[in-house]
Amino acid sequence: VAAGFVISYGFKEKLFDILAAPLIEAMNVGDKLVFTGLPEAFFTYLKVAFLGGIMLASPILIYQFWMFVAPGLYKKERSILIPIVILSTFFFLGGSLFGYFIVFPFGFKFFLGFASDTIQALPSMKEYLSFSAKMLLAFGVVFELPIIITFLARLGIVSVDFLKKNRRYALLLFFIGAAIITPPDVVTQIMMALPLMILYEISIIGA
Repeated sequence: VAAGFVISYGFKEKLFDILAAPLIEAMNVGDKLVFTGLPEAFFTYLKVAFLGGIMLASPILIYQFWMFVAPGLYKKERSILIPIVILSTFFFLGGSLFGYFIVFPFGFKFFLGFASDTIQALPSMKEYLSFSAKMLLAFGVVFELPIIITFLARLGIVSVDFLKKNRRYALLLFFIGAAIITPPDVVTQIMMALPLMILYEISIIGA
């Protein structure tokens, strides 16, 4: 993470521009993000570099997590760790990209729609970074669902029949979880719950 942070800090402005692109596109022409405290921009760039460091280091972090689990597994079960690490990285990055390219544009248009002739939206760098980082990490984590369920199935903790039998309860939990994780608007909640439903079916296939 530290090495990734150093690399990312050299491109901090560019990384923030990329991160803020969905919001900028949803804003009116000429509108800009603001910072309300003198050190806010500096610390925001530091956090952007740190987030970039985490993303760059994510394959190693995921590998370390699974290696923490490995000592409690049988030799046959440990043989599937490398494929799981690769797939975990793929699903984590895929979830973050889904949030960035699909959910962010719709969500930001919804929030900015409350602006009027007497009300102007002035999103700050600090608030936007905090919001976007949480959302990207949340989508990255929830997209790990197929990997986790498939792994539990290989360990014999869950079965295909169990997953099929409790499908309706899983769907209910997905919508409840989406309502907790995402901002309080129906569109964003549905856009997280729907891919979770698809991922659950993929999990059954994997199991």
